[in-house]
This record gives sequence, C-alpha cells and structure tokens, in this order.
Amino acid sequence: MARRVRPGRAGAALVIAMGTLAAACAAPGSNSSQPTAAGTSSQSAAPTCGTAPITMSGYFETGFPLAKDLTTEFSKQHPNVTWNIREDQFAVITQNAPRVLADNPPDLMRLPQVSELVKDNLLKNLDGYAQSFGWDKWPASQLEQLRLGPGGRPRGEGSLYALGLNMSMTGLFYNKKLAARIGMTTPPTTLAELDQALAKAKNAGLTPIVQFNGGATGGLAFPLQNLMASYGPAAPINDWIFQKPGATIDTPSNLQAAQHLEKWIKAGYFQKDVNAVDYATMMSRFIDGQGLFMFNGDWESGNLDKQMPGNAGFSLMPPAQQGGKLAAMSAPLAFGIAANAKNADCAAFFLNWVATDKQARTIGVDVGGSRPMGPADAYMPEVAADKVTAGTLAAGADIAKNNGAMDFIANATGAIYAKSWTPNLQKLVAGEQTPQGLLKTVQADYAGQLAGN
Repeated sequence: MARRVRPGRAGAALVIAMGTLAAACAAPGSNSSQPTAAGTSSQSAAPTCGTAPITMSGYFETGFPLAKDLTTEFSKQHPNVTWNIREDQFAVITQNAPRVLADNPPDLMRLPQVSELVKDNLLKNLDGYAQSFGWDKWPASQLEQLRLGPGGRPRGEGSLYALGLNMSMTGLFYNKKLAARIGMTTPPTTLAELDQALAKAKNAGLTPIVQFNGGATGGLAFPLQNLMASYGPAAPINDWIFQKPGATIDTPSNLQAAQHLEKWIKAGYFQKDVNAVDYATMMSRFIDGQGLFMFNGDWESGNLDKQMPGNAGFSLMPPAQQGGKLAAMSAPLAFGIAANAKNADCAAFFLNWVATDKQARTIGVDVGGSRPMGPADAYMPEVAADKVTAGTLAAGADIAKNNGAMDFIANATGAIYAKSWTPNLQKLVAGEQTPQGLLKTVQADYAGQLAGN
C-alpha cells in the first residue's frame, strides 16, 4: 500500500551485445559490473523497451490506482508498450507470490516480503540494472530495505532485488471537522495528548479510531507499530525485521506499546466490529466521517484529498515524551521483476522511468501521496499547503532527517503477517491473548519460520 512514482530517463538506444545484456540482467550472485563484450561498461548503454510492439505483464494490488496510472502514462510516452495487468488484494498476493513467480512469471509484480522469494530464486537480481541506470547513486537509505544477502538474508545489505514506486509511510490521519468538535485544533504532540483526544472523542459519542483488523492481514499492526515508535528506538525493530542474529520483537519498550494498544481496545476506542472490518470498509467509514482518527499510510493521501477536500489532516505518531524522537514505518512500495520474466529489460526501464520522469513523479505525488524514490535532486511537484498530501510529504522529510524510518513489522518473514501478527492481534481484541503473550508468540513463530528456511 503506498505511493508510486517513477519519472524516467530514456537512456541510450538499445544497441547492446549479448554480453552487455548478461551484465545488465545479472542473475543472482553474478558479477554485474563486468565490462561488455564490446569493451564498454553496462552503464554506457542502459536497457530500454525498444520500438517494436511489446506487451508487459503485471501483477498489481487492487484498490490502489498508482501503478496502473503510471503504466497508462508510460504507454502514452512509449506507445509500442501495452500492459496486461492482473490485480488481487494484498493478502492474496502474499499467498500467491511464490506460485505466480514460478508458474506464470510476470514482468513486474507488487511484492510482499521478499526473503523467501530470493531464497527460492524467484526474483531477478537487479544489481546490473542498478549500475546501468545509476540507482546505486541514489540515497542509500532508499534501497537498504530492498537489499538481501545470499539466500535471502540478512536484509538491509547485499544485492538489490526490488525497487519502490515511492517511499510510503504510516501515521495518523484525522477528520478536521470531528477534531473541532472536541476542541482539537492541532495534532497531538505527545502520546498523553493523543490519549486525551481519544477519550474526548469517546465521551462526545464519536468513534475515536476507525481501523480494520479483519481478514488475513489485519490493520491493528499499524497502530501497534506506531506505538512501538513512540516508546522505543527504530533500530532494534529494523534489526528484527531484517533478520539480524539475536534480534527479538519481545522487548520492554514493545511490551509497553502492546499494553497501550490493549488499553485502547478495552477503552472502546476502536469500533466494536474491528475484527470484522476490512480495509475498504475502514476507508469508506473514515471518508464518511464515522471516526476521528485512522492509522494508515500516505498512499491514501491523494484519495483523501479528492474524497475529503480540506477535511483530512495527517501527523506522525507523537512520542511518549515531549521532544522525543519521531519515528514511523517508512518503506518502499516494493515492485520486482520475476527471475524468468519475458521482458525484464523493459520492466527495469519502466522502474527507472517512474523514479526519474517528471510526469511520472507528478503522478506519484498526486495519486500516491508519497515522496518518489530517485536521485536526491530529482524533480518534486509543488503541492498546495491545504492538502493532506502536503502534510504527508513534510512528515516524510522529517522522518528522513531524524533517521527514524522503520520497515513494516509484517515484512519480517513471508508468513509472519498472515500467520502470526494478524491472528494474535485478533485474539487480543477478543480478550483471548495478552500483550506479553502476543509478543512471545510472534517471536516464537518468527524463530520457527527462520529455522524452517
């Protein structure tokens, strides 16, 4: 879920010998920096989509228009390229990814957690493309979460296996009109102030937080990770997500976060049917004014600017103490190329276009609501100050400045979201799990999943 952006630069015409192609499309573990057969480096002739008719296959997430809007614009600029796109909910993509990549490999795919996919050699190693297009000259933090070591671990270092359409971020959206009813004129600056706003909303007969937690990918992971950001540093959480040796999610500060979430549940700050609410229902309720706050990502900023013009605000999760360091889940909206993709070069050219083309970057901001990936000095469109997108972009800049970005806790392993976080958070709502049990169970599941790899 998130914003996608890729402005592009066309690069040189495709006059590449087979040796160059081998370097640019290096297989996992190969040395993509070798010179071409003609004696020139692969960076001198980056792959393109050519001029002959080509049909690209895509497997995208339903309900989020950014990727399709980008493909539409790409075909306008490159009319020889058409797209055959399949869409599914993210939970379905998570379950289907290994089979789809193995049996019907798409040229471009919205990716779930990637460690197992890399381990099973289902994703193309992008190191050659990174050299050809100059991605390795972008700010290193943009690509860190998409790098993996041999065999898919650890994450955060090694070869590049995906690229993001943008850098998405989660935080706290709020309804300005409902906020005014409880006297909230500015976002809370501490966790205590947020608690006070939630209590006032409850006393005023409002639903304090509209959230989803139904299905295979529950949304209470969003407020939980935001609370983790309030109580503790980002680095240990990233270490756990990146599968660093000895890392654990069962820490004292994360226990405080889980206990705080349980307090919100028991206080009735979420709607009573939260365990039955899916993502689309949450969005429609928030847009209809049925709740004050919603924990969600900036990928909805453009949508909210259209559906709730001038009435939606955004803030980062406030720290537990005044002046505390801001942190948030901030991760690339990851797309990858199947290891056996038919049109891998064109897919890589598209990803580079998204990050470098002026119109693509504009779509990324207007539709995706997030800061596009790409060179540090790349074009950024202006956004009116009264739009929620302006707030999410400013928040993203604050997180980057504070080095407070965390990957999503659901990305620690391929199965941890659907098989551990979600069912245990649903049990927490139902009173069948405790905060301590939640963290210990997830940690045990995580260790078992890693041991099984």
